[in-house]
Amino acid sequence: MCQLLGMNCATPTDITFSFTGFAARGGGTDHHADGFGIAFYEGRGARCFLDNAPSCQSPVADLIKRYPIKSRNVIAHIRKATQGAVELENSHPFVRELWGRHWLFAHNGDLKSFSPALAGDFLPIGQTDSEHAFCYMMEGLRRRFGRAEPDDQDLFSAVAEMTAELTRYGVFNFLLANGRCMLAHCSTSLSYITRAWPFQVAHLVDTDVTLDFSHYAKQGDCVSVITTKPLTDNETWIPFRTGELMMFIDGRAQSSVRIDIPEAIQRSNQANLSCV
Repeated sequence: MCQLLGMNCATPTDITFSFTGFAARGGGTDHHADGFGIAFYEGRGARCFLDNAPSCQSPVADLIKRYPIKSRNVIAHIRKATQGAVELENSHPFVRELWGRHWLFAHNGDLKSFSPALAGDFLPIGQTDSEHAFCYMMEGLRRRFGRAEPDDQDLFSAVAEMTAELTRYGVFNFLLANGRCMLAHCSTSLSYITRAWPFQVAHLVDTDVTLDFSHYAKQGDCVSVITTKPLTDNETWIPFRTGELMMFIDGRAQSSVRIDIPEAIQRSNQANLSCV
């Protein structure tokens, strides 16, 4: 399946170190070779880079490694196609506008027999179950809150309810962000780390790169990195519990709830993990 990477920060921060290790998994140290994407928030808007080439070979990925774009929220995705052709229109993260801001979504998993009836405000461009799920969630938020943007806790509750519904269809690991906060849900595998003062040295798993964050970060900086599999081998990453939905704001986990995954789906998830 696919790979997810998210970053939520208290102050604008670049993701070049984490992305260097992450990009190697797109056809290099792992077999996810069906394209990639990464998006950076700048206020309410997002700057998005997509490529249907493997990230370990992509000139676009090389640009991101060398280009220290600073952002408080970043989502990246490496694709292993399960539904939809290997085309740019099926690359994550997907972007939609709601309440005058961009929303980003990336998914790792496979939702079986998921074909929701959409009203038309949010329609998929590609063929993936992922983009259909995103449009369904955006439509659900619009229907629930109308023109009034909810506060963070009301948003968290609404996403939790929709997540509980969508997990009935299969594996639903995802990252969702609106430029202010980031939500992450784990069906099978997600971990996170929060880096804060005093900062330490980190070493990447997928490539022999080491960085001493204390040379670049300052007191008051705080960064949470969320990923499918830990990116470093000398830090303590915290695994999500199965079914856990978390919200990150200003670089720290703020809310958490565990969503029940139906037993049949859990068995199917475990069988899929055994075959990877």
